[in-house]
Amino acid sequence: NHQNLPMAAQDTTPNASDDDFNPALSNDALDELDAMLDDIRSRNEETPQWEFCDGFLSALVCTRRPIEVAEWLPMLLGDGSYIEDAEEGQPLPFQADIFKDEAQQARFLELCQLRLDEAATQLDIETDALDSDDAFQPECMDMRGAIAILPEAEKAEMEGQDIPSFGQVWALGFMFAVENWPDDWATPRDKDAAKWIDDSLEKIVAVTEDDTGKPAVNLYDDQGPASTSQERVDKVGEMIWACYDLRQIWKSFGPRVE
Repeated sequence: NHQNLPMAAQDTTPNASDDDFNPALSNDALDELDAMLDDIRSRNEETPQWEFCDGFLSALVCTRRPIEVAEWLPMLLGDGSYIEDAEEGQPLPFQADIFKDEAQQARFLELCQLRLDEAATQLDIETDALDSDDAFQPECMDMRGAIAILPEAEKAEMEGQDIPSFGQVWALGFMFAVENWPDDWATPRDKDAAKWIDDSLEKIVAVTEDDTGKPAVNLYDDQGPASTSQERVDKVGEMIWACYDLRQIWKSFGPRVE
């Protein structure tokens, strides 16, 4: 019976003035990730945005067993094949089909690990409010809200483009991970647990759909034109609580026994 609270910020990164909370990824680090992904996209046009990556990494934190980087990196940015020559405790062999150099690979993986650790820590802290400093917040952006405040000429350039709804790309990233590790997400025999997992995943799947409700708020700029429905804000809140539930229930089960 979680209370859904509206999310006040467009990218959920607190302002620098919030002295008591420092996110694992600063705004500069997020800009750096965007630039790296743009560079990788110049070689592989199917490279996702960071919001999708953040949803994907969050799903790894909620998955039944720990999934190592040699398994998840090629699924996110490569051809999906496990990196066979990876050795436990050693840096990942250079993936020349993804990164421009070893430094870029090391930095990308360092920032992803910071986010994985942060998400795991936050989802393990009991909270009753999504606006508390230590609550888990997905890296979602209100793209429609951002475009709504652009000058008319720039807005006209976006005409006809399919602009994702708030949280949609993040939820797609989460479900991409769920779908690619079906054995680890197979519901257990325990009927109560199975229902709990299914209900939680339904809440995330709901955000993969388009927001067709009446725009009521702008989450990019609270002074901007309304771009996101209140129903969508509530659904994103339910999606976040679902992550808490999935993390806890899979931790209670532990990895599958062969």
